[in-house]
Parts: sequence; structure tokens; C-alpha cells
Amino acid sequence: MPVLFPQTAGILLAGGLLAGFINTLAGGGSFLTVPLLILVGVPPSAANGTNRVAVLIQNVAAMRGFAQEGVPGPGLALRLLPATLLGAWLGAWGATHVPDEVFRRLFALIMLLALPIVLRNPVPAAGAPARALPLPLQLALYFSIGLYGGAIQAGIGIPLLLALAGAGGLDLVRANSVKVVLIAALTAVALAQFAWAGMVHWMHGLVLAIGSATGAYLASRVGARVGERLIRPLLVLSVAGLALRLLLGH
Repeated sequence: MPVLFPQTAGILLAGGLLAGFINTLAGGGSFLTVPLLILVGVPPSAANGTNRVAVLIQNVAAMRGFAQEGVPGPGLALRLLPATLLGAWLGAWGATHVPDEVFRRLFALIMLLALPIVLRNPVPAAGAPARALPLPLQLALYFSIGLYGGAIQAGIGIPLLLALAGAGGLDLVRANSVKVVLIAALTAVALAQFAWAGMVHWMHGLVLAIGSATGAYLASRVGARVGERLIRPLLVLSVAGLALRLLLGH
């Protein structure tokens, strides 16, 4: 297990802060934090597991925020949880059996493929909710999303929002509240699977979580002044650079 030297902790705090800031304004912060964990010495598959510590804490905090605002989340998510969690468990189980070198290159390719989505952010605009799909089709959809979330997690918020606002027929406020419940739940299941396999470096994850929480808080206070138009290109450039470094070796 890599030793958490002070300089490593500083890098993770700074990277977590940036990722939390970006996550709040544009999404896709895990495309930064997983490569960052790898670059400071955490094995690739363990970086995938360790990153879930920060993701879980972020989304539990977001659940509390929605609850304080009176926006329903857990109740609406209840019928979707079994399919989502089953997918997450299977996805995480598969990810714990992938060799480090394979995961490193696979994650880099996913980062590059996700760049157009990160740049465009195809979340539907606020307006009249779409008509919901039949429940069996929704459950199949959330199983698939859970499978990806358990295995990779990075960028999971965008397909979840598209599913909840499109296939689920929810308005964006309620879709976001359900999204954080589902992400928190599937992350907890995946984290348990990675922890069982010995692929979670807890101190690294907690330091990253502190930085991410701080970044999310700062974004909520000053984000409107910075603007998503400036944040998203920064995210794209960072993701592209880190992906190429992972592909070429580190």
C-alpha cells in the first residue's frame, strides 16, 4: 500500500478541491481523481475503489442538502434501487478482477470517449417532464447504469440524469435529488466490494474526500461568478492530458 507522505496528501487535497469544484459546476470530477490517485502511486484498480470514498461522502452531503430544501429523493428512488444496486454489485465485482494494466488503459480510453459528452453536457433543459417509460424498461435501464457505475463510476451523473428526466419523467430538480440517492447507494455497494477485495486505500480516499468537499462548498459560493463556460474547457483539457499520460504510461 502506498505511503501517504505529506506531499502526496497535499496533491490529493488540491486535486480533490479542483474535482469537487468542477463536479459541482460541470460534472466529471472522477475523470480527474482516478488518474490522480494512479499518478501518486495507488495501483489502478485500487484507485478505482479508493475514489469511491470521496464520491460517497459527496453524495451523502448532497442528499442532506436536498432534504433540507424539502426536495424528495429517497422515496422516489426506492423502486429503482434493487435493479441499480444489483448492477452496481456485478459491475464492481467484475472491476475487482480486471488486471491493473488493463484497467489503466481501459479507463484512459473511456476518458477520451467521454470528452464530447463532458464538453456538451447533454442534460435536458428545464421544462415539462418527459413521458416515463414502462417500469420494466426503466429497471433494465437502471441495471445497466448500475453496472457501469459499479465498474467505472466516472461520469455516472450524466446518464443517470438523462434516464431520470427522460425515461423517468421527472423534472430536473427531482431528478437531481434522486440521482444523488442512487449514486450514494450504488457507490456504497461498490465500495464494499472493493474493500472486501482489499482495493481501498482509506487514508488516500479520506484526504481526497476532504478536498472534494471543500471544492464543492467553494463552488456553491463562487461558482456563479466563475461560470460553467470556463470550467468545462478546463475539465476537457485536464481529462485529455491525463488520459494520454495513462495510455502512454506513467
